Order: sequence, then C-alpha cells, then structure tokens
Amino acid sequence: MCRTRRHRPLLRITTALVAVAVAVGLYLFQPWRLFTTVRVDEKPPTATAQPAASAPGQSPSTAAEQPLTGMFLSHEHETSGSVSVLEPGDGTTTLRLTDLRTSDGPALRVWLSDQPVERDGGGNLDDGEHIDLGSLKGNEGNQNYAIPAGTDLGEFSTVTIWCERFSVSFGAAELDRPA
Repeated sequence: MCRTRRHRPLLRITTALVAVAVAVGLYLFQPWRLFTTVRVDEKPPTATAQPAASAPGQSPSTAAEQPLTGMFLSHEHETSGSVSVLEPGDGTTTLRLTDLRTSDGPALRVWLSDQPVERDGGGNLDDGEHIDLGSLKGNEGNQNYAIPAGTDLGEFSTVTIWCERFSVSFGAAELDRPA
C-alpha cells in the first residue's frame, strides 16, 4: 500500500503535464481547421467616380491597360487561384483573389512582399519588407483587400497567404503585367 501512495503524486503530476501539453498543442496547431472551410464570395470593386478623360492623342494610364495579375503557387499547403490588382478609377487600389483554394489555418494573413516567389518553399517571403493587407477572409472563394495608397507595386510584387503562427507561406503569386 505504501508503494501505491508514493506513485499517486507522480501519476497526478504526469497527468497534469500531459493535459497542459495537449491543450497547448490544440491551441497552436488547431487541427480541426484541416476539416473546416470558410468560403467568401465578394464582388469585384466597382468605380464610384468616373476616371478623368485623357487628352486627345494621350493614351490612357498604363495600369488600366496592363493590370497586374498572377497565379498562386503552392508552398506549405496546396494553394490555387489567381490574383489581380484592380484600380476602379476612384483613386483606390484593390488586390483581388479569385477562385482561391487553400487550407484553413491559424493566423493566416494576406501579404504583399518584396521577395521573389520561390518554387521550393516560400520561407523567404518574410526576409525583406512586406505589407500586411489583413487577415485572410476565407480559405476559398473571391476576396478583395485594399492596398494602401502610395504602395509601389514594382517593389512589392509578390502576394502570399502567410501563416504568422508558424512563419510559412501557404502559397504565393508573382504579380506580372500580361504580355
């Protein structure tokens, strides 16, 4: 009987440590998100003001002629869909994710990065500068994110779905002008 009483405190401490480890693991990894889907279907932004007419002989703005677009490349999680930069003519610039499909995850953000997209990984996307456009609204669908005024899209030419909790890219797209 003496032996059983000696082992009870050890069993209680071990049980408490295992319970704390499981709770921390569930908080960090949120494994139920592997089985959840959040679908968002926002309409593209529309012009609220008419763009200024060009003078005769002048061509319209280059940005309107050649929008920036790209396709997602998978990194840590299978990710597909396209990105485009829209300028509806009211002075705003919007990043649009179209037909996005990726895994749900904890602390997912949409970033513009100054780093190039690498096929094998994407861990480089936080090495330089980035602009956080906000939390990912859903892991599937069509979504709009406001790009801050004055952002140089020649410098920040990569879009990534970034997991802040684990510092990994779920997927990324290089913004290119169509040929």
